[in-house]
Amino acid sequence: MKRSRIAVAGASGLIGSALVRSLAADGHEVVRLVRRAPRGPDEVRWDPERGRVDAVGLTGCEVVVNLAAAGVGDRRWTPEYKRVLRDSRVLGTAALAEAVASLPEPPRAFLNGSAIGFYGDTGERVADEDTPPGDGFLARLCVEWEEAAAPAEEAGVRTVFLRTGLVVARGSGAWGRLFPLFRAGLGGRLGDGRQYWSYIALHDEVAAIRHLIDREDLSGPFNLTAPRPLTNREVTAAMGRVLRRPAVCAVPGAVLRVVLGELAGEVLGSQRVVPKRLLESGFRFAFPGIEEAIRAA
Repeated sequence: MKRSRIAVAGASGLIGSALVRSLAADGHEVVRLVRRAPRGPDEVRWDPERGRVDAVGLTGCEVVVNLAAAGVGDRRWTPEYKRVLRDSRVLGTAALAEAVASLPEPPRAFLNGSAIGFYGDTGERVADEDTPPGDGFLARLCVEWEEAAAPAEEAGVRTVFLRTGLVVARGSGAWGRLFPLFRAGLGGRLGDGRQYWSYIALHDEVAAIRHLIDREDLSGPFNLTAPRPLTNREVTAAMGRVLRRPAVCAVPGAVLRVVLGELAGEVLGSQRVVPKRLLESGFRFAFPGIEEAIRAA
């Protein structure tokens, strides 16, 4: 890909910061969307909850990537926090999509965050991009999240939805919480461990996003997960092997429900999701296996 001007919302998050580093290392001009007064020409102010974006600052951007969203597992799901989860995704996406559509020369692509929560609990069933949305709060939220990008699509901008799975990374995110537990010998399965986890190494997540930025012929939803989902029991066993620690401290589902409330349903739910469209597009994973992904982290 030729050197381009690319705007990134959520640039300080786990995926966003890794994407920005990767783009900058290859000579691309990265513009970060920030919620404070900009400190330089590489920053653009926005207020996602109020639907405000300095659209002028996006002028000349060939691609806009929206990865901004409050963390699903950061807090217990009170009614107030569920509203935060929704507003950070839906209002932010709508604001950016409208800003993109308003430009005299819109960018050639708008990549918007989403999640495999779109499919709900799939149990043993394999889900790909043709699978309809599931039930539950996260599934409904993901549908609304993607629908909020409509202004960009209607303006003729190539729009891609990044349905991301569990990102295997050390610093933060769900996996970032697992590493210290396993190093301390406190890791183990959650519930009965039979639920499927669809994961992706952070390196592959960034590579997949860049692949979708580059490919002018690709639009719509893409599952960003490794090719072979594993059960929670298999994942925790792999963590124990790689970190050379026992993985025997199982957490009963009843305990998770008391501690996490409604969020426990997502932790104990099964999502057997595969990246059908990503593989069909020719993308190749650097760390397709769970042990490879854990070691990479």
